[in-house]
Amino acid sequence: MILEYEILKLVWWILVGALLIGFAVTDGMDMGVGNLLPFVGKSDEERRVIINTVGPHWDGNQVWFITAGGAIFAAWPAVYAAAFSGFYMAMLLVLFALFFRPVGFDYRSKLGDARWRNAWDWGLFAGGAIPSLIFGVAFGNLLQGVPFHLDELLRAHYHGSLLTALLPLLNPFALLAGVISFSMLTMHGGIWLQMRTEDPIASRASKAVMVMGTIAAVCFALAGVWVAYGIDGYVIVQQPPTDALPNPLAKEVIVEAGAWLKVYDTLPIAILAPLAGFAGIALTMLFSKWGKPGLGFVTSGIGMTGIIGTAGLSMFPFIMPSSIQPNSSLTVWDAASSHLTLTVMFWATVIFLPIVLTYTVWCYYRMWGKVTVDEIKVRSHSAY
Repeated sequence: MILEYEILKLVWWILVGALLIGFAVTDGMDMGVGNLLPFVGKSDEERRVIINTVGPHWDGNQVWFITAGGAIFAAWPAVYAAAFSGFYMAMLLVLFALFFRPVGFDYRSKLGDARWRNAWDWGLFAGGAIPSLIFGVAFGNLLQGVPFHLDELLRAHYHGSLLTALLPLLNPFALLAGVISFSMLTMHGGIWLQMRTEDPIASRASKAVMVMGTIAAVCFALAGVWVAYGIDGYVIVQQPPTDALPNPLAKEVIVEAGAWLKVYDTLPIAILAPLAGFAGIALTMLFSKWGKPGLGFVTSGIGMTGIIGTAGLSMFPFIMPSSIQPNSSLTVWDAASSHLTLTVMFWATVIFLPIVLTYTVWCYYRMWGKVTVDEIKVRSHSAY
């Protein structure tokens, strides 16, 4: 069966979004645990307990991030090229922060020196906090538009020097989006710790869930008001047929106040995304308080899905708007790869994704159970 080009473009928008959500739910959990490590763990044994809750899974979870990057490269090469130009310094910062994770997990417990272990604990914190903040900052900048344009050969040119490229990205709205990302991932890591550990670690993690959930909900609401009244969106006035060969410069785009909210008028069901965001956070906090972290972990994933989905649906069909030349904005319809490429990738996903998901579930099943201080003391020379 061969899917139509227009359908494949839409399918890959959904699949890339699913990969980003999968990354947030899995590797976001690891980063959230790292964010809490120096604060929830009060002793070396407690910090080893925290690390061992994610130790067997973090590297597999990070594959979601790598896969999402590869999918963007293959499905939306123009977006990949423009993003790596515009967000180059931010991505390098994320990359350098992520270096702390594999090294920290593997070498933190190799020496018994308290200073050595404490230094790596803060390294693991940086490896979670910096990426979780920067990912939100990136979404915040996409909603405002990125300063790039396409020339007649469709080459992307970013406006700004390499040395100062990071500073404009750290604007107030983008930082607010970064706080949303940081707090929701930390809440997610907290509910995971509450589920996988015993008191006193679990009770401290529950308190973190309440604090971070409140911050995430308040900032998400504030961002919604800001988008509605303070940020102009983008509207396509004229474009070629959506099944045409990609040519971003063939369309006409205007900037219009409140444009990012139009999807809720044209597609009322889209309101379920922000509602899921708020409901997921609220239910996670309630389940944490009621001592049902398993259900809280599920609702936390629903909340993150709603928040990420809200950003994606609000911008649709735009992927990377241009703030200086709106007609250069990249969309689902004109930034995609060829029909053949999308088709081959689609069937590869249909075949291999169920295999990956099955193996992932099996790994969690085989390594399930609470991690305790007594267990850590018995395995004093284990990897973590």
